[in-house]
Amino acid sequence: MRALLSVWDKTGLLEFARGLEALNIDLIASGGTSTALSEAGIAHQKVEEVTQSPEMLDGRVKTLHPKIHGGILADRSKSSHLEDLEAHGITAIDLVVCNLYPFHMDPSVELIDIGGPTMVRASAKNHQHVGIVTNPAQYDVVLAELKESGTLADATRHQLARDAFAHTAAYDAAIVAWFDQGGVIGESPNATDAVVPPTLHLSLDRADVVRYGENPHQIGARYRLHGTTTWWDGVEKHAGTALSYLNLFDADAAWRLVHELSADANGAPAVAIIKHANASGASIGTSFVDAFTKALAADPQSAFGGIVAVGGELDQDLAETIAAGPQADVIIAASMTPEAIATLIARRKATRLLSAPAPEALGLSIRTFGNTALVQNADELVVPVTDWRCVTKRQPTAEELRDLQIAWRVCARTTSNAIVIARDGVAVGVGAGQQSRVVAAGIATQKAGDLAIGGAASSDAFFPFADGLDALTSAGVTAVVQPGGSVRDQEVIDAADAAGIVMMMTGERHFRH
Repeated sequence: MRALLSVWDKTGLLEFARGLEALNIDLIASGGTSTALSEAGIAHQKVEEVTQSPEMLDGRVKTLHPKIHGGILADRSKSSHLEDLEAHGITAIDLVVCNLYPFHMDPSVELIDIGGPTMVRASAKNHQHVGIVTNPAQYDVVLAELKESGTLADATRHQLARDAFAHTAAYDAAIVAWFDQGGVIGESPNATDAVVPPTLHLSLDRADVVRYGENPHQIGARYRLHGTTTWWDGVEKHAGTALSYLNLFDADAAWRLVHELSADANGAPAVAIIKHANASGASIGTSFVDAFTKALAADPQSAFGGIVAVGGELDQDLAETIAAGPQADVIIAASMTPEAIATLIARRKATRLLSAPAPEALGLSIRTFGNTALVQNADELVVPVTDWRCVTKRQPTAEELRDLQIAWRVCARTTSNAIVIARDGVAVGVGAGQQSRVVAAGIATQKAGDLAIGGAASSDAFFPFADGLDALTSAGVTAVVQPGGSVRDQEVIDAADAAGIVMMMTGERHFRH
């Protein structure tokens, strides 16, 4: 039995090679893999010794030779193939261990592997006779089966071949993406193609199977782009049952919002409480206890069964405060003290407790239905507060501007049509997901109650008529921020001036569906 080893990722290579050697499997190795085996004193043949042909073109041609590919591709069940091997002095290769250059990490023409993918695909094609190992995580399973029976089970060969084709597909997808961004000639001259290329090749690795999908009768999983890590990969789960699809969806929304709020407020403590991807309350405060208390007070009824996100360490004082409030499905924080974890486990047994790193930047937004996908770059707040235009006679106070910024941030992360009212650093009224902007304003004012008086409101899109603004001013709102852009902007501005309030325009809409 012979095995050919040619790997970029040398994790576990030496232990695996020694395991094969102990099973009296003859080893062949190329390039850097051969060097690693030689330095470890592991006996093997170099590829050039098998092919009787030296490496060429700075290593571009190593394994592309009939002595290699004939040994891989020969169908052992066909006498004609075996006769060809004998006629040409080729010995069969039974196991190929090959993983590819990490193109996504440092894309360049020189990292476009040719020989590696060819070997991988050839081995996977002939998987009934050749085992193909493309991931160090497979080493233990392969060694165990070889030790037990001297060969690989059909099911294992099938899975290894499937994984091999996934490996080369992901590799090719990374190369296509690089060319879409301009490749060696630099950035694409077409701004649209740079974001939404003519073809989109995504390779996704399943990271977790969740408890269920959006509903219990649905099957769900979390995937990540091949070759990447996400903030979810750094999450430490301290307690609670497995996460569901909606737990992940809502926790991501909460975690991103709390980091954005804190960044907007120069690192001030921030807490967000999320239900169905929308904030029931969100606050900056003098401490995390202060911020949580204010966020909860905004809508304590809706907070039940929601996600609590704490933009820093969750300590014992905060744990006691949270435990005294309504049940949360998930509590997520940058870190949790052992005392806080013990308190929450004792008093909130069903709650999932998560410590997490900061979220990575958003990339493409992709939604699918049937055989169609809608793709766009992620919605970010591009226009800074300093570029907002005050279109009314009255200018905002510092406190109003702070609350407008909070309302605008939360509104941009709320399902449309959305109106959000903030006061004293707290989103106190969230009107989400309404077909009518006037109705959204009414919900926001109803939730805010008396806290709407002196509050600041945001609208995710322009006011088509003054009626939505009137609903806010009649509740006592004194400042409003909106994108502008309606043919009736002047009518709305005049209504704001008549009410003596501030109106800011951003020029940037934030619909969210």
